[in-house]
Amino acid sequence: MIGTNQRFNPLQRLLHWVMAICILAMLFIGVGMVSTVMPKYLTLVSIHKSLGIAILVLALVRLVVRLRYGTPALPRDLPEPMKLAAELSHYVLYALMIGMPLIGWAMMSAEAYPIVIFGGLRLPPILPQSDSLHTWLWEAHYYLAFAFFAVVLVHIAAALYHALVRQDGVFEAMAPVSTHRGAAPAE
Repeated sequence: MIGTNQRFNPLQRLLHWVMAICILAMLFIGVGMVSTVMPKYLTLVSIHKSLGIAILVLALVRLVVRLRYGTPALPRDLPEPMKLAAELSHYVLYALMIGMPLIGWAMMSAEAYPIVIFGGLRLPPILPQSDSLHTWLWEAHYYLAFAFFAVVLVHIAAALYHALVRQDGVFEAMAPVSTHRGAAPAE
């Protein structure tokens, strides 16, 4: 759904920026996890699992809010390939925001690891124990993390392009606060 507003509503902007922080933290925690054998590994795993489930829940809420309230229209003068890239990149971002936590949960389930989040909440396994399935899911989670990082970098680059080069209101639509001088933003 495409809305007529010039900006995303406050809830959409809040979800976006909270998730941006969570996803960047998650990516760096993941890197830290796979590159350490020190005692902090277990702490990083615990944070990673909890943050992953939080991202999953926030992504589902965000998707419902997006379907309910729509999105501001892209600038009319934006070239069609850029419009298509914007639309497809959002599908990829949502697929990764939802898929990565589910793959992680499934991976832990397939290895029969307890899935304890937020210091005590135990999640049920979503797959039966299977060493081969665990290996496959671990590899998928590992390589998709690199893809997620790349998509995030492209997303940031596109936001900066719209903010600094085109100055076409696309960045302004999701900016946490209005950068418009004078006129109040349309909500």
